[in-house]
Amino acid sequence: MHRQPTRCTTPADVMDATLGAVTIGLVPALGALHAGHLALIRRSHAENDDTIVVIFDPDGTPLSLDDTDFQQASEEGARIFYNPAPTTVYPPGFATTVHINGLSDRWEGESQPEVQDRIATLMTILINQLQPTRTYLGEKHLQQLTIVKRLHTDLSLSGEIVTCPIVRDPDGLPLSSANATLTPDERNTALAIPAALFAIQQRTLEDETNSAILEAEARTQIAAHPDINLEYLAIVDPETFTPLPEVVTGARAIVAATIGGTRILDNVYLQRGTEHTDR
Repeated sequence: MHRQPTRCTTPADVMDATLGAVTIGLVPALGALHAGHLALIRRSHAENDDTIVVIFDPDGTPLSLDDTDFQQASEEGARIFYNPAPTTVYPPGFATTVHINGLSDRWEGESQPEVQDRIATLMTILINQLQPTRTYLGEKHLQQLTIVKRLHTDLSLSGEIVTCPIVRDPDGLPLSSANATLTPDERNTALAIPAALFAIQQRTLEDETNSAILEAEARTQIAAHPDINLEYLAIVDPETFTPLPEVVTGARAIVAATIGGTRILDNVYLQRGTEHTDR
């Protein structure tokens, strides 16, 4: 029997709503809902009896889900919407932080150190509260994803972490709720960011493996757009986020930059031209 979408505000509400489900998928929406979240919901719905969407800002600012987003997410298969009060997640006197040594220290850790630990802490709480069979996370926030996978293993949390590919707009920009703040001119300029990564990807397929050369070429490409403030661009090991002097298949080119007040985060998978994978 089909069950209607349900809004829940406590873990107990969620447990009641999922009664009878053998497998439960969790999709965290830690900001405005967009097509990238909907792709995660679709996959979760295909692979689980029930899908929970979490509506919560990691900093504790109350979020709400409007009727349009609720309808779209429901149509894609979300049935339970967990929108807890901040005190349900961070009770009075809350004083615990989850930090992954080393992995949280570079790149995003340098640019937004508090954000990385806040999300690591929040994801630990959500997985403990809701006990999902599978938690679905996109690769756009690759370093956050890797941090969550590490804490999931280190803390023996329930279920598994399912990695999902980046969803991009037709122009190549990765989907993000922040994109709505770009002016038309800023958005056109922002396309230089994924274009630089795609250029690295192509050059690697052509057998250029020197990371310094590839990074320098990409920085030059981005520097042609003075409105872009480049925070970092590097070729890294996706498990440790340490820089790689030479590209190996499976490495990632990562970038963070700002345009006006909008921060763009992106990455691409790299494959050497002499090596082949099924990816």
